[in-house]
Amino acid sequence: MRTVVTWTDRVHDRDGVKQVIYDVAFRPDGTQVIAAAGLRVHVYDATDGDLLQALKGHKSTVYCVAYSKDGKRFSSGGSDNQIIIWAQKQEGFAGILKYSHNDPIQCIAYNPVTQALASCTGTDFGLWSPEQKAVNKKNVTSKILCCSWTNDGQFLALGHFSGLISIRDKEGNEKVKFERKAPVWCVQWNPSRDEPCDILAVGDWNQKLSFYQLSGRPVTKDKDLGFDPCSISYFSNGEYLVVSGSDRKASLWTKEGVKLTVVGERDDWIWAGRVKPRQNFVCLGSNDGTVTMYQMVFSTVHGLFQELYAYRDFMTDVIVQHLTTEQKVRIKCRDYVKKIAIYKDRLAVQLPSQIVIYELAINEETNEMHYKARWKIGKALECNLLVVTSMHIILCQEKRLQLFNFKGEREREWMLESLIRYIKVVGGPPGREGLLVGLKNGLIFKIFIDNPFPIHLIKQKTAVRCLDLSMSRQKLAVVDENSNCLVYNLETKELMFQETNANSVAWNTDLEDMLCFSGNGVLNIKAGNFPVHQQKMQGFVVGFKGSRIFCLHIYAMQAIDVPQSASLYKYLDKLDFNNAYKIACLGVTDNDWKLLALESLLGLNLEVARKSFIRIRDLRFIELLNVIEEARKKPNYNQQLYLGDILAYQGKYPEAAKTYSGAGHVKRAVEMYTDLKEWEQARKWAATSDAISLPDLLRLQAKWMEEIGDFKTAAELYIAAGDVLKAVNIFGEKKWLEQLADLIKTLDKSEMASLKKAAEIFRVHGQFQYTIECYLKMGDYENLLDLYIETQQWDEAHKIVDMNPKMELTKFYLAFAHWLAVNDRFDEAQEAFRKAGQAGASSKVLEQLTHNAVVENRFDDATYYFWMLSKEHLKTILHKEAFTEEDRQTLELFLLYRKMSEIYYAYNFIFKYTEEPFTTLTQDQVFNIARFLITQLPDDTPLNISRLYILFALAKHAKDLQAYKLARYTYDRLHQLRLPPHWADQVDLATIAIKAKPFTDKEDLQPVCYRCSATNLLTQKGNQCLNCKHEFVYSFYSFDVLPLVEFYPEDDIPDEEAFKLIDREPPTGITAAHSEAVQSLTFTEGPSETFDNDPFGRLLDLYEQEQRQEPLKVNREILLSLKKTEVFIKRWPSPSLKTQYYRSMVPQIPVILCPSCNHFFHEEDYEIASIQKKRCPVCRCPSEL
Repeated sequence: MRTVVTWTDRVHDRDGVKQVIYDVAFRPDGTQVIAAAGLRVHVYDATDGDLLQALKGHKSTVYCVAYSKDGKRFSSGGSDNQIIIWAQKQEGFAGILKYSHNDPIQCIAYNPVTQALASCTGTDFGLWSPEQKAVNKKNVTSKILCCSWTNDGQFLALGHFSGLISIRDKEGNEKVKFERKAPVWCVQWNPSRDEPCDILAVGDWNQKLSFYQLSGRPVTKDKDLGFDPCSISYFSNGEYLVVSGSDRKASLWTKEGVKLTVVGERDDWIWAGRVKPRQNFVCLGSNDGTVTMYQMVFSTVHGLFQELYAYRDFMTDVIVQHLTTEQKVRIKCRDYVKKIAIYKDRLAVQLPSQIVIYELAINEETNEMHYKARWKIGKALECNLLVVTSMHIILCQEKRLQLFNFKGEREREWMLESLIRYIKVVGGPPGREGLLVGLKNGLIFKIFIDNPFPIHLIKQKTAVRCLDLSMSRQKLAVVDENSNCLVYNLETKELMFQETNANSVAWNTDLEDMLCFSGNGVLNIKAGNFPVHQQKMQGFVVGFKGSRIFCLHIYAMQAIDVPQSASLYKYLDKLDFNNAYKIACLGVTDNDWKLLALESLLGLNLEVARKSFIRIRDLRFIELLNVIEEARKKPNYNQQLYLGDILAYQGKYPEAAKTYSGAGHVKRAVEMYTDLKEWEQARKWAATSDAISLPDLLRLQAKWMEEIGDFKTAAELYIAAGDVLKAVNIFGEKKWLEQLADLIKTLDKSEMASLKKAAEIFRVHGQFQYTIECYLKMGDYENLLDLYIETQQWDEAHKIVDMNPKMELTKFYLAFAHWLAVNDRFDEAQEAFRKAGQAGASSKVLEQLTHNAVVENRFDDATYYFWMLSKEHLKTILHKEAFTEEDRQTLELFLLYRKMSEIYYAYNFIFKYTEEPFTTLTQDQVFNIARFLITQLPDDTPLNISRLYILFALAKHAKDLQAYKLARYTYDRLHQLRLPPHWADQVDLATIAIKAKPFTDKEDLQPVCYRCSATNLLTQKGNQCLNCKHEFVYSFYSFDVLPLVEFYPEDDIPDEEAFKLIDREPPTGITAAHSEAVQSLTFTEGPSETFDNDPFGRLLDLYEQEQRQEPLKVNREILLSLKKTEVFIKRWPSPSLKTQYYRSMVPQIPVILCPSCNHFFHEEDYEIASIQKKRCPVCRCPSEL
């Protein structure tokens, strides 16, 4: 690094007395410098030092100046206790505001965020901002000498004469304080925003430089300055700072406190030193009255060996970069790095007081570089150039070369006749390396470090600027001071090549005949004796390896990939395939490799061709090379045939086809075009030979059409080639059923496989009409019958059965029977099961249907299926006189299924009432149905019936109908069950409410026995009268108790006679009377309204009086007296079940009996159900109403 004085101004007053420069400050954009010069403030142009204005305003010496962060204003303060705010006006700078303190102003600083100004004196400090009129002042106990704001403007550091350092917030309140042992003359916060925390640099007059965090904690140990510091100024990036003071110098330091070099030196103390924002300029204000601007020129300190590049960073660090892998290693030297040299695994770093030699170690697992300090030479050795070898370092000082080992011992020295301009290690065994040395007088030497005598190589007329040896050490490239690049043959000493406009040169370390040189923004590459290839490039060439050129541009090293295509083409033009291959190995594109491979192949250089094809991994050409090499070993080698292969592989297909044809291999031409999918050309060449099958070619084309997705064309080609089945498969996969139907119409019975496949496709897609057509064409009646079964076309299926009586029909009848059973045609289903040889399957199907209906909550269907099950079981014992135990079990099953049918029939109403949002049932209906279910349910609740639903409906409507006793009983039972969450509160509330009601049931709701006229309790169990044990008879719609009384004829009266007696009209006016002693016959004029005239009624009275509970038995006279319209007879088809007789005790209430299922209904209810569904609601028997 070096410094240059750009301008200086010496300030005097009118009398010629020098004026001390106590402070300077830069405008934030760096265009101006202001200086505190005596009684005035000088404004300078920062570029050339022109004095723009000398501002008057202070009455005494100006001590301090500061610029605001926005650059709109600056301030000055002096010994007159005044602060003046200056601003730019049209005519120049002018004071816009002034305020004062009680003591001289020592220092000022602008807040970088709020633009507030801090002004400090010996007794206080003030905070002023443009937004406020008054100045906020705070008293202090010691004189303030310096101040500085943090980057974010939150804190202000104050340095006191007592050694106190006070950290204040932006309101002026003290947050942190710590002390030094001497007056603190200068403080400065690091301006970098990349630092993890704010760092304060402190200079005290104990000649110490220290660094602190915001908390007051020291960052590093104190640094000895050796002088009293007066000023500290950071560079904008915060990496360096300039310290100046009583030693009359301005020194450059790192942010860690490492002294680097001297920036500038004056004749007296330097009171102020400021760094120009974002530039390498420093302005110094001295006690001798001078304002001086220095420019700092940071030179590049670096070293290069092949792909390893070492350079200085932040003046104290060394970074080693691998230019190929971009891997970097940082070495912290913690001192000023003066020189760097690198060679193989050695790195030499020259520091001010020593030279450190590092050794490279590479981690085998991670392949990471690591440098470890192995040797140190503790001497301050001065040199212009530094070179390191495996075991030595070489120092170059003007004409002298000195060789030192790593212990610092000087082993050898060479004194040359002129100044050394260039030196480079060119390799060699450890301890015997060679040096290439170029002198200012044009002499070029080669020096072996173990030999005291230099070897003269070339003598030039001009000074040497750059040197390099070729890979074989036989050629020397030189760049002289006239920017000429010259290449010499070291054996003959003759000049081989010369070119102008060169500033650096480098041989390719991987190729003997290639070098590059740079100059005037152009990169020149020369290969062999061919003309130079040029391209644009900024910088200096320092290395050339393979296809990468290492270029140093300003301070950065970069690796540039350069194409070698131009050199390759030149060698190919001369058919020099071997050298062309060497060029390609340096780095060319895949297309260049392919060109080299093809040209070598055509030139029959199979070795280069193979290497080239392997490089681009072209397996096809590698296989072709293998084939050609094997064929060349055979006696019948046909060169024309393999020439055709080469042409084909190169894409010259017409020429290849002609070559194949000329060699007598037309089939090879057809195969080539087939592979290329050029079918027209393939068919054209196939037509020229009888040995090639056209259908086979069509099949290949069709297969390719499938691969590219053109299935329509593929199908047409398959049909043309005779592969109809493949076309059928395509139509099926693509669901092109119309095209398939058109194709089927053209086929005959001989195409059985195609017709069968087409039938399968049509059947899968539901096109049964076309499926039938295919089966008929094939005569496949078995599959046709299966199709009719699948589509339930039973009429058509029966026609097939009639046409083919010898077919196996078990499957047909079994499927037909199942269909009949599902559609409630059980009589026909039984016949079909019998024909299928599975007579017992009907009941199993019906049981499964019943179970499914119950599980799926289809209780209406479950009712019907249970009824059909009961009928099925009753049919098995229709005509049996003697009963076996199995028959009795069958009869019990009949009764059980009938009862289950009734239960599920009733529960269907409750389930719909509970689950569905709306219902057509009245409260009385729901109440009666729920009571019926409670009395009829067995202890084991049938599948899928919820007692909870029944009890909930019963309790709700019992409460609404004033059956409070029954409601309370029902709610108590509900509490014994697990209630759904949404019912729990409702049931609890209703239970509490029902306890406030009377413990009685409304009389109208209590069932009355029409045999004994007794009123029964709603809470009683069972379906019988508590008094006479007569079973209640319900209407199976409203579930009201019907006025029917069951009776039986006396034992000696057969059913046929009873039917006849009932069918007769009773004699008019004749009434039979019975008593214990007398039987009388009375003649009256008309029917009587009382039981006195009704033999059946008198019999009821007699049973009631005698409290007889057995079934009512009537004689012939009573049967004869009964009206036919008042008697209902349940006739059962089996003799095992007795015929049941009922008399309506209230003829005004019309009742109807279903003849199929023997269930009673109110006539009105039955009529409504019949109108809606045209059938009985229980057994679904068609109604005639």
